[in-house]
Amino acid sequence: MIESFLARLGATVRDYVESIGYGSRAFFTLLGVSPGLLRRPRLVIEQLHFIGNYSLLIIGLSGLFVGMVLGLQGYYTLAKYGSEQALGQLVALGLTRELGPVITALLFAGRAGTSLTAEIGLMKSGEQLSAMEMMAVNPIQRVLAPRFWAGVIAVPVLASVFSAVGVFGGYLVGVQLIGVDDGTFWSQMQAGVDLWDDIFNGFIKSVVFGVAITFIALYQGYESQPTPEDVARATTRTVVISSLMIWWLDFMLTALMFGK
Repeated sequence: MIESFLARLGATVRDYVESIGYGSRAFFTLLGVSPGLLRRPRLVIEQLHFIGNYSLLIIGLSGLFVGMVLGLQGYYTLAKYGSEQALGQLVALGLTRELGPVITALLFAGRAGTSLTAEIGLMKSGEQLSAMEMMAVNPIQRVLAPRFWAGVIAVPVLASVFSAVGVFGGYLVGVQLIGVDDGTFWSQMQAGVDLWDDIFNGFIKSVVFGVAITFIALYQGYESQPTPEDVARATTRTVVISSLMIWWLDFMLTALMFGK
């Protein structure tokens, strides 16, 4: 019984290490063929429109409602200590540091990540990628690399939109609905939010999330078996792995950036 358990444990560890090795090799291969996109930037622009533009509505609406909820809950909490005038600072810091990058990344993984995985998986099951290889066209450079860099660019932009709309939502609730002083709301925000320590670090988070989510989505689609069932499983794996990776990276980055 112990031998069987150790054998299963060893096989699991071996498969895990093997998947890390394959993933690392695929990531560096993807980076290696990326300079070729400089000759055809339109490929990235087309994918940026597909990935980013179609995710803009859900990101904007989510940011608005998250900002409104944050403004409402923040006011009730701050009012207990007579600090409701700091509502603008609370909303801005919560969005730029954490909620903006993290929620945007989760929504992006569910909306665009699954789409990328399904698209690449269906191209593989339809033998389109194999046909490219037969015509001496590198599918990693032609198909995967433009989508990868489009995702890396789109996530920080969408996170910025999320935070900006969220601040507006907090303003609507805090100033227009509850009655916090307009000037105090904005002045506290300007005084308490630092460009580098808060906004720039949140931007770095969103870039890292964009790299992780987009690569996971493309890798799961590219490595899936050419069957409808495995493409569906790969799509599910994209959401699960991306979500866990986002939370792990968020913890690590927060500890490095703000653990002073």
